[in-house]
Amino acid sequence: MKTFSTQVPGKWILAGEHAVLRGSEALVFPLFSKYLNLKYSESEQELELVLNGERTGDLELIIWSVLERAFNLLNIKRSQLKGRLEITSKIALGGGMGASATLCAALTEWLEFLGYVKPEEKFSFARNLENLFHGESSGVDVAVTLYKTPLVFTRNNGFKELPVKPDVKLYLSYSGQRGVTRDCVEQVKTLLTSDPEKGQKIDLQMQESVNELKALLQNGGSLIEWIKSIKKSNNCFEQWGLITDAVKKHQALLLDNGALAVKLTGSGGGGYVLSLWEAEPPKNLPFEMIACFT
Repeated sequence: MKTFSTQVPGKWILAGEHAVLRGSEALVFPLFSKYLNLKYSESEQELELVLNGERTGDLELIIWSVLERAFNLLNIKRSQLKGRLEITSKIALGGGMGASATLCAALTEWLEFLGYVKPEEKFSFARNLENLFHGESSGVDVAVTLYKTPLVFTRNNGFKELPVKPDVKLYLSYSGQRGVTRDCVEQVKTLLTSDPEKGQKIDLQMQESVNELKALLQNGGSLIEWIKSIKKSNNCFEQWGLITDAVKKHQALLLDNGALAVKLTGSGGGGYVLSLWEAEPPKNLPFEMIACFT
């Protein structure tokens, strides 16, 4: 009997959110401390799904929809698959850490193992699955979760590995509010429709931040330069109207406790906040501080 297992890391984005949908670059990294495990064992029984980990109720509501989409794309029936599929997620949905991407990537790897997806089709297949969550997936989350390495991602020109020597202290912390990627994407699109000039200027500002941060990652630089570029990226979220009151309070708390700069990561509207520190964050903060580079 066939068996298969895979562990897919979460992700975090340093800069490039939203503008990546319109051709800008994004800097995206795997987050190995948050992940999704998938295990499969073949049997003669009809496909059984077992869920563990974060918000299994939420996962159960959506996972069969993702599987049905996969089956439709492959022109196969659920009855053709037999066995036990166990999924354990350490990533909460709506946090901006790639929960939907890890699910789509893991299912794609499983279907590749079974011979339904060709290796060269993995990225496009997983991105197609993720459209269920985002409406329009840039593919950036799927790329980093599939290939498990830092990437410079562009929607039109694909992605390439980003060699970095991180010498800064960057952390992630949950704002306490869940973000909805599809809604955030639509909000930015609405702004672009109502005020194209403003929308284009914000996209250009985000690309400037990407360029600066990419240079800092590869060549090094001062904390002052890091602070300036992170603030520039966060200001894009402000102009898009994606920083909620809950996020503002969370960012203010981080700054009050010594963070040098903060920004949203992911789609916005909630989720995780990225923070830059000169020293290690205080131990008494009322939420988990997740190191970006471990």
